[in-house]
Order: sequence, then C-alpha cells, then structure tokens
Amino acid sequence: MFKLPEPVVIALNKLNANGFESFIVGGCVRDLLLKRIPVDYDIATNALPLQIKEIFSEYRTIDIGIKHGTVAVIIGEMQLEITTYRVDGKYIDKRHPSNVIYSANIAEDLSRRDFTINSIAYSPQHGIVDIFDGQKHITQRKIVCVGDAKLRFQEDALRILRAIRFSSQLGFQIDHETSAQIHELSYNLLDISSERIHAELDKLIMGSGVFSVLTEYSDVIAVFLPEIKDSIGFEQHSKYHKYDVWVHSSLAVACASQDRVVRLAMLLHDSGKPACFTLDENGFGHFPNHADLSAELAKKALKRLKYDNKTIEEIVLLIQYHSHTLKSKKNIKRIMAKLGKKIFFKLIDVQKADASAKMDFCLEKLSELEEVEQIAKKIITDNECISVSELAINGYDLLNMGFKGKEIGFILNQLLSDVIDGKINNSKIVLLENVVEKYKVL
Repeated sequence: MFKLPEPVVIALNKLNANGFESFIVGGCVRDLLLKRIPVDYDIATNALPLQIKEIFSEYRTIDIGIKHGTVAVIIGEMQLEITTYRVDGKYIDKRHPSNVIYSANIAEDLSRRDFTINSIAYSPQHGIVDIFDGQKHITQRKIVCVGDAKLRFQEDALRILRAIRFSSQLGFQIDHETSAQIHELSYNLLDISSERIHAELDKLIMGSGVFSVLTEYSDVIAVFLPEIKDSIGFEQHSKYHKYDVWVHSSLAVACASQDRVVRLAMLLHDSGKPACFTLDENGFGHFPNHADLSAELAKKALKRLKYDNKTIEEIVLLIQYHSHTLKSKKNIKRIMAKLGKKIFFKLIDVQKADASAKMDFCLEKLSELEEVEQIAKKIITDNECISVSELAINGYDLLNMGFKGKEIGFILNQLLSDVIDGKINNSKIVLLENVVEKYKVL
C-alpha cells in the first residue's frame, strides 16, 4: 500500500525473519495517509529490547529509551526508533509513566497512544491496523483522543499542547469532548518543562491553521504565556484596527512569512498595548511606547521558555522597530546599520504581517514595503556602507594616528553616520582628512 524507505523495509523484514511482528506506527502512518512525507519512522514490535539489539547487532544501536522499551537503530543514514509493544503504568508527574509493561499485542500498544490519528499501525505483511477509527478521523479532518480525553490529558499534560499543535499544523478541527478537556485541564501545562513547551510552540506557530488555534485556544496559550492574557478581547478603538489586540496578533502570525523568528515576534509584538492604552477626546485609542514595553514582555517570556539568546535578541529588536517608519533611503540605511542586513529584511516581513492584520486600507502599505525592500537590496548590491566594518578606514588607522580606547569607537561611529547621511564619501583619503579636521590628533 505504501512505498517505504529502504532502511524501514530492512528493519521490518529483519524483525519478521526472526519470528517477530513489526509495524510502522504513529505519525509516519498518519502522514502517509495524508500523502505527506514523514519526518521520521517509528516501529513497534513484540520483540523485547535486548532481542532488538541482538537482531540488529550488525548495525549501530543506541539505548535512547531502553527503560521504556525503545532502541534506536541506525540503518544507512536513517535513525529508526524501534519500541516493544507496551502498556504504560501509572503516570506520576503528568508527563511520564512510572513504568511500562511489555505486551505481545499491537492493539494494547495502540490503545495507550494520544490521538486516534496517531494510533494507526501498518506493515506490508498485515496491512493497516486501525482499531480507533483513525482513518475515519483523518478523512473528517478531526483530532480525537484515544479513549477518555480527560484521562489522556491527566496522564500527560503535554498532550494538551500537542493537540492544538496538530490542529494548527494539519488544519484539523478538535473534537468537542477533546476540546472541552483541553480548556478544562490547560492549567496542567504549568507542570511541563519550558523546553517541551518551547518545542511545541515553535511547531504550532508555523502551522497553516494557526489563526484558528490561537483565537480559539487563547486561554490555553495564556497559561504558559501570561504576557498575552490582557491582550485577549482588548478593544483598540483605532481607525487602523478592526480586531482586538489578540485577534490582530493572531492574524499577524498567520500572515507572516514562514520564518520562526518573525512569527514569534508577531505573537508578542503588541503584548504591551493594554498597559499603554490611552483614549483621546475623540474616542480614539493610542498606545504610546507600546513597542518598547512589548519588547520587554517578549524578552521575559522567551527567557522563561528557554529560547537561546540570539533568537531573543532578534525578536526583541523586531518588536522594538515593528512600527518604525521605513521610507527614505537615508532612513533605511540607518535602520539597516542598527539592525544588520539579515534582521532588517525580517523587519520588512514583520511590518507586512502587521499591515495585513489591520483595516483594509492599511494594505496599501504592502506596496510601500516592497519598494523599501528593493531600495535595501540595491544598497547591498551597490556595496553602500552601512556598518563600521564597511568603512574605508578601521581602528588600526586611528590607533596609528594616536587615538585610543573608546574614542576610536566614537570616531568610527560618527564617520559612519556622516557617510550614511551623504555628508562625506567612504574613501580612505576623505575619511582620514575628516578625522584630522574634526578631531585632535595626538
């Protein structure tokens, strides 16, 4: 039924040749049924972990989860996770079972899984094994828990976030009872590690169904991102906006480019608005300094979720400048100099997404931003100077002229500013003459 990669076929055949059952299971089967290319393949078998290691002794094996029955096998360039059929013991930390009991029955193994769409098994020998209507739910584009939804989420709270992540990625609706338990038990996400939430959030925001998920499950997102709580339902009273702050932010995420940093920036770019809100005498809302406060809130949130410093720094800059005017060439060069070329082009994406989530007349800004993008690209193509490192002189030249320490950096930055403003040319002779003219040479 499915054309499987050669390493997967080799693994299934070796297990079968040694007298054991074997199936591909979980997400790879779901993706194959959806005609998507699986990211990885998991195999379930009635062989025990030590038997798996013996069967694959000619290959490299890794005991990545042998306590819970999982052995990784490297065949060619593919790593396969091969797991013994099992039934999970009692969950004691809302995340992991205290123990597992090995089973000889694929049906028991499938019954412990999270959602019906992930509880389908397949082998060339036995075909599809689907005892929880996973194929029907794939056809219906629906996410349904295996068995009792409340129990599934009480066992492992991360499943709450996985459910809405799958909804975003696949564009599936979440079954009514499953959805009700997600809202009811969302507080349990506080017991999940920041690293796991971070990983799921990254996948969620990149999905095609992200807008529906962020708006329908805003209360769930607010459990681990309390910085957005005040934004939910906060009316803006602005001629530029037709949505409340959270709906606008959610739509901006959906309108953003497929860049994780840009989408994270859009998620939090207006989080400071409620605290900055003022209403003028005409009834229009204003949000002075909201970009700076939003950047502070984003930094706090992303640190708590264990994002790396580089990612945090980029997102903070993008939020600080998300409503900054980009028009004249001089202005563009100055902001490029402050942000760097890579982040500057992400800023254009941020402003496009922001404009796309406002009133219809704000869409006119998209063509302006296209022009800004072309100007910026030409600045780069023409090798125009926008950073100290691109100046025709450097610190050593100033050092040789007798300047020291901080004054070297000060002079170079002043020269860069003058070059960007077109006051002087970026040539070594001109720059050195300017230094002699303006600054005392020791």
